[in-house]
Amino acid sequence: MACFAELAIEHLQWLCEQPPEMLLLGSGRVTAFPSEAVMAWLHEYHIPVESMDSRAAARTWNILMGEGRNASCAMLLPGV
Repeated sequence: MACFAELAIEHLQWLCEQPPEMLLLGSGRVTAFPSEAVMAWLHEYHIPVESMDSRAAARTWNILMGEGRNASCAMLLPGV
């Protein structure tokens, strides 16, 4: 996947094995949102999603892990 706009359901299939209580999506340098198809799929599997720039996603991830939360994170690195 070269850019966040290419995020597809196939990239997130691993979430079905053990759905997290929250999914953080880091979209690179700027906040972007996944396609309607991806959002509908996440809703179908009852996976709440928060989309933000990747730096904010990393900070949020650290907080959630410090709280012992069951969260997953998928992100593009800034500059990639």
